[in-house]
Amino acid sequence: MTAMFRTTTILAFAAAATLSAYSSAATARDFTVVGWGGANQEQRSELFYRPFAKKQHIVLLEDVYLGGWGQFQAMQDTGAILWDVVQVESSELARGCEEGVFVKIDWPRIANRDNLMAEAITQCGLGMIVWSAGLAYNTKLVDEAPAGLEDFWNLEKFPGKRGMRQGPKMNLEFALMADGVAPDKVFEVLSTPEGVDRAFNKLDEIKPQLQFWKSGGQPPEWLAAGDVPISMAYSGRIARAIDEGKDVAFVWDRPVYAMDSYVILNGTGNEDTSYDFLNYIIDADPNKWAEVVRFSNYAVALSDVNGMMDTNTEKKLPAGENIANGLFWGTDEAISFWLDNQEQLTERWDAWAAQ
Repeated sequence: MTAMFRTTTILAFAAAATLSAYSSAATARDFTVVGWGGANQEQRSELFYRPFAKKQHIVLLEDVYLGGWGQFQAMQDTGAILWDVVQVESSELARGCEEGVFVKIDWPRIANRDNLMAEAITQCGLGMIVWSAGLAYNTKLVDEAPAGLEDFWNLEKFPGKRGMRQGPKMNLEFALMADGVAPDKVFEVLSTPEGVDRAFNKLDEIKPQLQFWKSGGQPPEWLAAGDVPISMAYSGRIARAIDEGKDVAFVWDRPVYAMDSYVILNGTGNEDTSYDFLNYIIDADPNKWAEVVRFSNYAVALSDVNGMMDTNTEKKLPAGENIANGLFWGTDEAISFWLDNQEQLTERWDAWAAQ
């Protein structure tokens, strides 16, 4: 993260004292937008966040969210609400909406909502970024390109360490698909104790070779440096690394894909500014969002940006044929599964990973 950010990265909210200390630094008048960090957030800061702050004559802080529920839980427990607008995944969106952590959006306050894809309009979130994750590899270290997910488990043909996101989400799904479960049957299988055991048993096959990453920027770095020859990674991060001349590639075989949403936290004291922010970003010049798509290699949920992409960019996006055999994480079945099971499966994952 660079100096252009007026931000403090919070990696954990372990104690109320830490929250109180940070709260004194980020007062209620400091509007705070939170994303996944890295170059993508830097670009959105330049194109949208700082111009919005200038227009509104406010201080805008930025922070980085690393996924999961722990940070939101800590805010609930302490009453110290440090964030205003946050980019979250679908399962956190559903949980936060159900538990009242996120504001139920008053959609008439979003003036240009007709420009959004239908899937982007939910009770508590404004969908924006369509992302995907799957198998990536170092083109110099791997003699033959992996054909699909099964090759992530093929240590004989593709020896070496494997990069994998820390936590059960996505990994249990990838494990079952690599074990022969069709994408549209994954959550049917995973919803049973036997299915969960099957996923963990599959992961056991390669556990000694697993190296866990926490931020989306780590897999392309590890791959380019030769730390791992193969890794699970976000497709946009790999596409960006390719654009930078790195020796990496992405395999479009049964990727997980979904839509991230912007949510407003309850109790921020900045709800009006948060609505102003949401309106600002969807009303922004579509050429700016097209620039985001070309840079990030993720799709966006704005209708007037569709069709602006060249063929080369389309090949990199989680859309069309690239996700034809993928697993969509935004279904009611997928969201309900993680909403009901994330806590217990995370506990099991942590215990398993520590063994």
